[in-house]
Amino acid sequence: MKITFLGTGTSQGVPVIACTCEVCRSLDFRDKRLRTSVHLEVEDKSFIIDSGPDFRQQVMRENIERLDALIFTHEHKDHTAGMDDIRAYNFRQQRDMPVFARQRVLNQIQQEFSYIFAEVKYPGAPSISMHAIDDQPFLVEGVEFIPIDVLHYKLPVLGFRIKDFTYITDANFIAENEKEKIKGSRVLVLNALQINAHISHFTLAEAIAMVEELQPEKAYFTHISHRMGRHEEVSKKLPSHIRLAYDGLKITL
Repeated sequence: MKITFLGTGTSQGVPVIACTCEVCRSLDFRDKRLRTSVHLEVEDKSFIIDSGPDFRQQVMRENIERLDALIFTHEHKDHTAGMDDIRAYNFRQQRDMPVFARQRVLNQIQQEFSYIFAEVKYPGAPSISMHAIDDQPFLVEGVEFIPIDVLHYKLPVLGFRIKDFTYITDANFIAENEKEKIKGSRVLVLNALQINAHISHFTLAEAIAMVEELQPEKAYFTHISHRMGRHEEVSKKLPSHIRLAYDGLKITL
């Protein structure tokens, strides 16, 4: 399995355009974070989890020529707003794009992208096939996805385990029974928004504590706010088996 971090950032805590703080002024490419998304290559299949506003830029940067399915964690716009740009894959692959999400999320997508579902479609509009999922494992092109149910404040959000890889974003609570699904993962990706307390996201300290409890071989933090600070400085404070992810980072399992 090959994992590529398309984006590791968030809309939260982003300063105004004229900001001159150290993160804005940083020349380190790891401090330039697009909205959170990940590309998975599994058994010769190509999947993306979440398509935020930067989706087009991300897939062009990584030269992702084929996409077999799009899977959503939840309905917030920083995770869904780029779905219109799957039309390029429709044209290239000559097929509807399979989209997997909770029914609640599919309903939101249908509302926000109503023109996709119009009885008389505008020529060139995206074409998707919607697949409702719940808390049970499901197959996408023969690859098993195990949903991990977490809470983003009071909003249920799905993470996913695929083989020895677990991906969780937008969470600040994981129930004990859901932790059991994660244990044994070789690689865990977890959100860590910032240093200070937040109502709906793990802080850096909380994310580190969760990794120590779940004991993966390696962990990477994503959905990183501008308020986290510079990649280089934060990385110095992390245990050796935990790293901040960055846009374009590739790992292989």
